Amino acid sequence: DRCIVHRDGLREGLEADGQQPQLRSHAEHVCIGGDRVAKEAARDKGAKEAWLVDRSGQITEGASSNAWIVTAEGQLVTRALDGQILPGVTRSIVVELAGRLGLRLEERSFSVAEAHGAAEAFLTSASNLVMPVTRIEDRHLQPRPIFSRARELYMEFAHGG
Repeated sequence: DRCIVHRDGLREGLEADGQQPQLRSHAEHVCIGGDRVAKEAARDKGAKEAWLVDRSGQITEGASSNAWIVTAEGQLVTRALDGQILPGVTRSIVVELAGRLGLRLEERSFSVAEAHGAAEAFLTSASNLVMPVTRIEDRHLQPRPIFSRARELYMEFAHGG
């Protein structure tokens, strides 16, 4: 099951491979074979990144990023650091900044269906920083206030502000 996502001219794919999630190293430079395959499959479909989906239909993370959604109720959601995902330096900064924004943050898994119904979606990574997801399959998403403010605060933080 693949879902092509478009964000700022880049495409991202959701990839369900039916494999059990693997325990991950906490070093971001470690490349897990399944992640590489998912990223290549996404690129073959014109995508830059793949969001990985476990057997229960929960998005775990991107092949080289952390996945985030904002629910219709305005709650920010990203997977908890449960040993199944890389922690991500950018992710940890955005978690901290969410507190400064007074955002309701829930660290939990979320389903593909929740991603499709999200008011906003974005990813974080060292190379992409904080990037909006603007399309999930045929559904277009606009970068909205929560993403915009989180990115603004992240950029201020990154520039020493």
